[in-house]
Amino acid sequence: MRRLILLALPVAALVACSSGAAPGWTYAPAASASAAASGAAGSGSPAASGGASAAPSLVASAGASNGGASGSPAASTPLGAGGTTLTITAPVGAAGSGFQPTTLTAKANTSLTIHFDNQDNQAPHNVELKDASGAAVQLGGDTQFFQGPGTRDYTVQPLAPGTYQYFCVVHPTTMKGDLTIQ
Repeated sequence: MRRLILLALPVAALVACSSGAAPGWTYAPAASASAAASGAAGSGSPAASGGASAAPSLVASAGASNGGASGSPAASTPLGAGGTTLTITAPVGAAGSGFQPTTLTAKANTSLTIHFDNQDNQAPHNVELKDASGAAVQLGGDTQFFQGPGTRDYTVQPLAPGTYQYFCVVHPTTMKGDLTIQ
């Protein structure tokens, strides 16, 4: 009887490991329980995963009224008197190729919004910011990394002049850029 039980255990383990069910784990962390910065929807909603949202339409309409500002990722777009929106994109394969653009400029002592467009469906990414001393700059919004396609908006309190580095926590050596505050 003992031999039968000892033989049955490895067979049961083998059957469990080879079942057609999806694994019970993922590379990315569980979704944040907190609401998105806009208070509208969580990270699993269509708005957070590349569907229609208020932030992209604000950028587009502000660009149209900005004397025909370029739609390139390097362009910063004023959002009325309240601040500037900077777009950082993680294209497909960004873990190896990095962010686009790798340099941004904004006005000192003005609030900012970083619009993160994660187009990469191959690996999770996020954006964080640190000052010249390496200290983290507090960003408003959900800064947990996520796999694209999808977007996130991060609010940044007014910054003093200087150079700040933006980076992906998952790929900090390849996905990085400099934000110059003037």
